[in-house]
Amino acid sequence: MPRRAEPAGRRLARDAGLTLIEVLVALAILAVALAAAVRASTALLDNADRLAEVQAAQWCADNRLAELRLSQQFPGTGELDFECQQLGRIYRLLLRVEGTPNPNFRRLDAQVRDAEGRPILSLSTVLGRY
Repeated sequence: MPRRAEPAGRRLARDAGLTLIEVLVALAILAVALAAAVRASTALLDNADRLAEVQAAQWCADNRLAELRLSQQFPGTGELDFECQQLGRIYRLLLRVEGTPNPNFRRLDAQVRDAEGRPILSLSTVLGRY
């Protein structure tokens, strides 16, 4: 027996809604997208914090090396330990002074660590006799 055609208005009203499975799939896709966005934003904030910490450590090392250059005194060999405060944080600076094949120059290796002793930055330069 042939099926009778339904009026257009009744068919659209019955088929217009979403099934429960379609809604759950859409919610799952949204949850995955939001989780990825939260993870990306957390990584971005961590990177920004790390960049600020490295920049402050660079300032500490640069300031100490500039002091040595401006003092116009030829440093002796050995290790020097300093503390530096930048951006409200305390950094420890270990400065190692070594001789070079040319006696008119010294090699300076600066290592900056945070308050817990984790290394943040290493910097090397050469200082000449004045």
